[in-house]
Amino acid sequence: MRNILIIGSGKSTSYLIKYLLDKSETEQLQITIGDLNLEAAKKMTQNHKNATAITLDVFDAVSRTAAVKNADIVVSMLPARFHIEVAKDCIAYKKHMVTASYVSPEMEALNDDAIANNLVFMNEIGVDPGIDHMSAMKVIDEIREKGGKVILFESFTGGLVAPESDNNRWNYKFTWNPRNVVVAGQGGAAKFLQEGQFKYIPYQRLFRRTEFLDVEGYGRFEALANRDSLKYQDVYKLDHVKTLYRGTMRRVGFSRAWNAFVQLGMTDDTYTIDDSENMTYRDFVNAFLAYSPTDSVELKFRHALKIDQDDEVWDKFLELDIFSDTKPVGLKKATPAQILQKILMDSWTLAQEDKDMIVMYHKFGYEINGEKHQIDSTMVTLGEDQTYTAMAKTVGLPVAIATIAILNKKITTPGVQIPISKEVYQPILKELEDYDINFKETKVPYLGYNPLNL
Repeated sequence: MRNILIIGSGKSTSYLIKYLLDKSETEQLQITIGDLNLEAAKKMTQNHKNATAITLDVFDAVSRTAAVKNADIVVSMLPARFHIEVAKDCIAYKKHMVTASYVSPEMEALNDDAIANNLVFMNEIGVDPGIDHMSAMKVIDEIREKGGKVILFESFTGGLVAPESDNNRWNYKFTWNPRNVVVAGQGGAAKFLQEGQFKYIPYQRLFRRTEFLDVEGYGRFEALANRDSLKYQDVYKLDHVKTLYRGTMRRVGFSRAWNAFVQLGMTDDTYTIDDSENMTYRDFVNAFLAYSPTDSVELKFRHALKIDQDDEVWDKFLELDIFSDTKPVGLKKATPAQILQKILMDSWTLAQEDKDMIVMYHKFGYEINGEKHQIDSTMVTLGEDQTYTAMAKTVGLPVAIATIAILNKKITTPGVQIPISKEVYQPILKELEDYDINFKETKVPYLGYNPLNL
């Protein structure tokens, strides 16, 4: 039997573990699931004879190294900042490693050691990053093989609520880490290329600069820029690209409403609110508004943000009950972002019967024989329930497929890498189609950038 060590048993691991357990007999696999919470790990084994749960504290070198030594390959599903100690053990004990996280500078620094030990360190093999890389490189390589050069590349992903569970005015619920949603976009301006010009969008303007996207069968979405699109010019070798833009998808109207929180400062995570544990939601909102002995908090809020009473965006804020004078914040020394997250979780937490949805949209503009063409590629995946979510499916399945491919020496190129080579993306994309993760590619007139939006 070949031992796969999975470190972490969070929500994104359900499909990953199920896939490996389903393959455990034919592929001769023993799955070891290590987590700080032993009961959570045991639950994920599904009492399968080829699965074992162990207590694993990533900061306990003794238990960590013992688990890595016994593995043939290590899959780290921990938060990205915790991968590095595991990765160092994998170098020391000559084990391949797979993660769904972005390559950190610390991980990249292990590249030479990984190559020297003939080890595959596959990163960014989830959904975004992951499926976005693979599906983009497939089309980019096909364009190049036809003698074309890519002059436009735009890529968008959204983790959203499925249409059947979309029952609030924001058309949004938390389908991944709520904190990451609240603080998204902070820490520097979004930067991208547009028709050969460098463009920058500072955080305070980010949610008012959107592009509109229509996905057949699912309606219209809006997209706002990710922090740094420019790094993908080198990653994808887009030497001739004039427009390069990556973004996050939401339903139309979300960004305009969210911008109110940004403008008031409610998403700030750099300082704490005094006496926050004794505040109500209404007190919290009022803390960001000017003093008035006569005007209500609602009136001050609308005036500060220039929102008319009959504006549909006003109904979004009323739905969140942010003006409640009975609901307590109940968080001691909390930042504005932490308090806002608590308020939003009242309304945006997925109900047990809710399903989530992943939407991905690529645009490829290219030139061949002096003529410009465009291909739009879309993918929509729906979750089954609160265990087998669309997020877990699109993160976990690519990780699992890559893990077995490395074990079976189908992926052999050593080093710290992401899935942009044909050796990696072709078989994985092909197998993902068996799980209804597939892209619809459509040839459309070349439109270039969208002058009405960005």
